[in-house]
Amino acid sequence: MGKRHIRKMLRRMGTGEPVHASTGLGTTKGLARLAFYAEQFGYEYAGAHQLGKKYVIRVVPAHDPEARARAAENWVRYPGAASRGALPQLDEDAVAVFNARIGFELATRFTEKQMLGLTTFGFTGLALGPWIKFGLVVGGTFWLALMALVPILLVANRRYRAKNAALLKAAGFTPVTDRDGQPRYLPPAADPRD
Repeated sequence: MGKRHIRKMLRRMGTGEPVHASTGLGTTKGLARLAFYAEQFGYEYAGAHQLGKKYVIRVVPAHDPEARARAAENWVRYPGAASRGALPQLDEDAVAVFNARIGFELATRFTEKQMLGLTTFGFTGLALGPWIKFGLVVGGTFWLALMALVPILLVANRRYRAKNAALLKAAGFTPVTDRDGQPRYLPPAADPRD
C-alpha cells in the first residue's frame, strides 16, 4: 500500500468528521495500516465493511486524553504527514492486531446459513454457463464440483475467525455483539455499551 492512501485519509481527517478510507486493493493488511496511522493522528478504528468490490474502514475522532495527546505530539513531530512529509514508524505488532480485528469483522458479516445460501446461489449461477454451452452433464458435474467446495469454505472461514479471535483475546480485546447482532472485539479500554 502506497503512502498516497495514508496521506489522503490524513487530509480528510483534518475536518474532524468520521472518515471512510480504503486502499487501492482493499486488503485487510492495507486497511490495518490505515487504521494504525489514523490512531497515531487522533482517530480510532470504528469498523470495516464492503463497499462495492472494495473493503473500507471507518475511523472516528478519538476523545480520550491519551489519544488526543498522541495526536498532538505526532502532528508536531510530523507536520507534513498529510502532504509529502515523514510519517511515524509503522508498528507491525499494532498492525497485526488491527489486521485480526478487521479480518474478524469481515469474516463474520454473514452467519453460516447466510454464507451457505449466498455460496449456493453464486455457484449455481456459475454453473449455468457450462450447462447452457455444454449441456446438463457437464453443467451438472461442474455444479457438483463447486458444491463440494462449500463445506471446505465454511471450515476455512471458521478457522480464520478462530485464529483472529485468539489473537484479539491474547491482546486483551473483549468480545461483544453490536447493535446489529454482529460479533466484534473491543479494545481493552473501550466501553462495551458504545
